[in-house]
Amino acid sequence: MTTGIWILLSFLFVAALAGTIFAFKQEERKMKKYEAEGDTTADELRRSHEYETSSLKSNVPLLSSIYIVTIILAIIAFIIYIN
Repeated sequence: MTTGIWILLSFLFVAALAGTIFAFKQEERKMKKYEAEGDTTADELRRSHEYETSSLKSNVPLLSSIYIVTIILAIIAFIIYIN
């Protein structure tokens, strides 16, 4: 039983890490696209304002859902381990 819990928790850790890296890569692709288009001060200011509004709508919910699911499954695994 203990080995199964460790495997489950390891899988949850890897899944949360993969989700975090996925969100990071999305932002990195956007930055590369912006660099290829060319940067002016006005463009940077516009993108900064866009990022402030869109980040709360895309990145925060994605990362929150990843971590909430991971925490809930880890708590369930802990409860199973205790019983």
